[in-house]
Amino acid sequence: MLTKEEMPACPVATTVQLVGSKWKLLILRNLLLRSWRFNELRKDLQGVSQKVLADSLRSLESDGIVARTVYPEVPPKVEYSLTPLGESLRPVLDAMERWGLEYKRQILEGQKAK
Repeated sequence: MLTKEEMPACPVATTVQLVGSKWKLLILRNLLLRSWRFNELRKDLQGVSQKVLADSLRSLESDGIVARTVYPEVPPKVEYSLTPLGESLRPVLDAMERWGLEYKRQILEGQKAK
């Protein structure tokens, strides 16, 4: 978790620092749908390395955005889900999705007009 001294003064910069990497955003997108196991995420997020996924999940967990649940089974079962704080990012990602769809629409219309 970021300390008070590590948090940027700008709230937008704070958000970017916490969730601004490509993989963190895509992990959050998936976790907004349901809980996922590590290997499910790795398969769904094509191109992510095992190390980057593990580091990103660990960082999101440390920042209180993602919860890691270990079930007492053999072999061990681990699931990742959003905490209530992580769930509060839903409107942010929804806005990003809407903006991305509108951007793509405008670009495609611009290409058709040429």
